[in-house]
Amino acid sequence: MENKKWKKFFSYYKPYKKLFAADMFFACLAAAITLVIPLIIRFITNDVIYRESEESIHFIFLLIGVMIVLIVIEFYSNFFITNYGHMMGAKMEYDMRNEIFSHYQKLSFSFFDNQKVGQLMSRVTNDLFEISELFHHGPEDIVISIIKLIGSFTILLTVNWKLALCAFAIVPVMLVYAYYFNVQMKRIFVKNRARIADINAQIEDNLSGIRVVKSFANEEIEMDKFKIGNNNFLESKKENYKYMALYHSGLTAFTTLITVIVIAAGAIFITKDLISITDLITFLLYINNFTEPIKKLINFTEQFQNGASGYTRFLEMLNIRPDIQDEPNAIELKSAKGDILFEDVSFHYEEHTEMVLSNLNLHVHPGEYIALVGTSGVGKSTLCSLIPRFYEVSGGRITIDNTDIRNFTLKSLRNCIGIVQQDVYLFTGSVMDNIRYGRPNATEAEIVAAAQNANAHEFIMNLPDGYDTYIGQRGVKLSGGQKQRLSIARVFLKNPPILIFDEATSALDNESEKVVQDSLEKLSRNRTTFVIAHRLSTIRNAEKILVLTENGIAETGTHDQLLAKDGIYAELYNMQFSKA
Repeated sequence: MENKKWKKFFSYYKPYKKLFAADMFFACLAAAITLVIPLIIRFITNDVIYRESEESIHFIFLLIGVMIVLIVIEFYSNFFITNYGHMMGAKMEYDMRNEIFSHYQKLSFSFFDNQKVGQLMSRVTNDLFEISELFHHGPEDIVISIIKLIGSFTILLTVNWKLALCAFAIVPVMLVYAYYFNVQMKRIFVKNRARIADINAQIEDNLSGIRVVKSFANEEIEMDKFKIGNNNFLESKKENYKYMALYHSGLTAFTTLITVIVIAAGAIFITKDLISITDLITFLLYINNFTEPIKKLINFTEQFQNGASGYTRFLEMLNIRPDIQDEPNAIELKSAKGDILFEDVSFHYEEHTEMVLSNLNLHVHPGEYIALVGTSGVGKSTLCSLIPRFYEVSGGRITIDNTDIRNFTLKSLRNCIGIVQQDVYLFTGSVMDNIRYGRPNATEAEIVAAAQNANAHEFIMNLPDGYDTYIGQRGVKLSGGQKQRLSIARVFLKNPPILIFDEATSALDNESEKVVQDSLEKLSRNRTTFVIAHRLSTIRNAEKILVLTENGIAETGTHDQLLAKDGIYAELYNMQFSKA
């Protein structure tokens, strides 16, 4: 399992292997140059300055020129690593973000029912940034550090192996120290990620419902709720920074201690003629080249913990398989007539929960207008959500034109169904953008025609920029009736053979309801239509009204027939009429 996990990790490099190879080449080049320059300085101080003055001056200038060229090459190498290397990481992050966003689109309603949007957003933003940093800096830091470490270690041994051993004696203790605190930080990193995701979820929840918050004047309550999550995150940060402080200050102390040991031992060796002052200077130049990659490798583990924990969370999400998918041999649903049959359909949302629908049987003929009524919680919306396979039946089957809906591709099935809901969702953008959502390749003339059919054209033309008017997030600049008519225009543009109206007028005032109701009736002509009704006055003309109870379909008939029965429907109708 672990091998498969990292095999996938390295697969993200594949599209950018040439860029990765170039990045590694320049990383190696930059590391090599940092090793070569001190050797040139040693050569000048150990050899060149003792030659004849004319020869030494010319040779020094030549070597200075060589060092300048090396510095220019090092400059470009570091520029390439920082610029193009980061872009490689950003492109890989882009690929992963596309992958997880695409995966979100495939997951069913049941998944989103149990998730917080803020946490899902955190997987797409914070986690992927940390992963991209690992993609870019990880290989670079390892390659550069190993080259510097091995190179400087080898050079130090050749300069004076006894002094080198004095310097290296402290390294094993340094590594043990670093390993211990890395383990502690890994534990804290995981906790921090979970808590920042919780905070994101709280913020998203608050900002999405800010109008409700303000209408109840509950800003202080929301602030108190947020403080709890924020305090939890702060506490985990405190623990994180404590270990981080011990970690970094300890490493700094160890590297300083190595330098002190080298100076002390070097001074003793000079007094005993075991090393020259030039070699000690060279040694000190290389000590930094030796300790710096050790620190970088140890710091890499911190970066690795960040990236790896984000990558683990990324994979956790990708490994959630959509519970509703196309069958292997699924076919396209084309030119549906709209003949819908429920055969012994049962449904529950989760295992070990009560059935919402049990052994329900229903046959709706093409073009028939069916109204569903009943008290809250009896399964009206659930029944309609099963038709486009937003949820999967727990038992029985649903057919369209005598074919089980599970045999159709999800895309073709849902393309044949238009849904108008009570809670209209409009996207940030213009009026035209939102209507065009019903059919993205529609022409402007088709969009205008759809708006006219939905009784929306007149109010759209009165907006400041007509169809190009920006409507704000979720259409906040429009009234409820206007938003509903735009959603109906979307469905007109889609032109599906099957319609579902989920309490589409229940939240509107009487004037808006009449306009919207006219639009809905026009839309439903010659289409198989399901109407979930809250206001029973809106379904008097339905060809068939189904009264749902916890035990299934209790009554069936027209408005007049059901009133004559003096049963559940009559009771619901009279109750509404008396309130009115």
